[in-house]
Amino acid sequence: MAKQSTCAAERSSTQFNAVFLSANGNLRPCQAAASDLCAGSVGASIVQFVMRRGAQFGLLFLLPLLLLFPLQAGARPQYGSTYGPLPVFELHSGFWVNLHHTLYHEARQRAAASAPDNTSKASGPPLKIAPEAKPTLTASEQKSWDDAVTYYAANYTGKDLLFSTELIQLKDQLGDFEDCDELSGRKRKFCDAGMPAKLTQVLESAASIYRAHLWPQHDRANRRWILRVAPLVREQGVGLSERLADIYQTRWPREKIRVDVSAYANWAGAYTTVDPLRVTISSLDSRNQGPEALEVLFHEASHGIAEPVQAAIIRECRQRDKAIPRDLWHALVFYTTGEVIRPVLASSGETAGDRDGSVPGGGYTPYAVREGLYQRGWNDYFKLLQRFWQPYLDGHATFDDAVARMVSSL
Repeated sequence: MAKQSTCAAERSSTQFNAVFLSANGNLRPCQAAASDLCAGSVGASIVQFVMRRGAQFGLLFLLPLLLLFPLQAGARPQYGSTYGPLPVFELHSGFWVNLHHTLYHEARQRAAASAPDNTSKASGPPLKIAPEAKPTLTASEQKSWDDAVTYYAANYTGKDLLFSTELIQLKDQLGDFEDCDELSGRKRKFCDAGMPAKLTQVLESAASIYRAHLWPQHDRANRRWILRVAPLVREQGVGLSERLADIYQTRWPREKIRVDVSAYANWAGAYTTVDPLRVTISSLDSRNQGPEALEVLFHEASHGIAEPVQAAIIRECRQRDKAIPRDLWHALVFYTTGEVIRPVLASSGETAGDRDGSVPGGGYTPYAVREGLYQRGWNDYFKLLQRFWQPYLDGHATFDDAVARMVSSL
């Protein structure tokens, strides 16, 4: 959960009053210099300004900059890593999680480049990378960075971020220590992450290079992504979560779902791990931009609540002595999230299409249609979902009947 922030700002000739939204949603006044913005606080970076008459214009300019241009935080490079308060989700831009995924991404790219057929899932779609994002390193920095990438290539590129227990635990552990500027505990014992000595050394050596050359751009991209999706989550999050939980005949998690926003994620651009339920989303992936980001968020979160429908499909298949269809439940999650999100985002006007994805029309085009997932092996599932699952979403069939009819038609 977001940590309640504290503030100790120095006096300045130019001051304003800021009301910080703490983790419990209470408003807390903070007197701060305009150049400081309570830089000692962690976890509450959505602010409401109480300004003198005539200063409203400054508000319009300052508010976006709070997220787009992170402050220098000295020994705490992860300042402002948690954004809130928002319903349903807890959005993070954490230093160590981003470093981890960047090293993994570069190691996978290196492996793909050296592969005989030069094909790999590591390539993925275009990423929104600024021209200046390629850093210029000194010889010493380049060697340290190459050593870190080499370590990841040797130990992790053959493992999947989504399915490897080792990588899942590493990601979660790095997220838990996002407010530390070290992992060994040499300076602060509570920052000892308890990881293998070699891995700790690799990450801490790469950290200074990443912090100086890549992290500012990555953090800005993460903050920009959060800035764009946060209003939709604030306005629609509760209703969407309740609707999806009702569809899957379960409850939405009581605790907010942690979302690690990272420059890079996996080849799919986003993935979800459970126990604990956490989502990782790439802020640079072209598939996760604009209003579509809201669908990606709720699709990924649905992986944590869709077990009842997966269990129902398996149960029906066994009762009918049929093979359990691979990925039907996943196609169903894509379809469901898209149809629930569609009316919410229909007014955005940025994409268009109807339910079969073939005839242009006004409205929002769900992710699976837009990205051609049904045409890549799920077309039969798509027809089943339209015929039997859609009536359930429209209130004209029961959950059990919809699942039974889909399975009987396989």
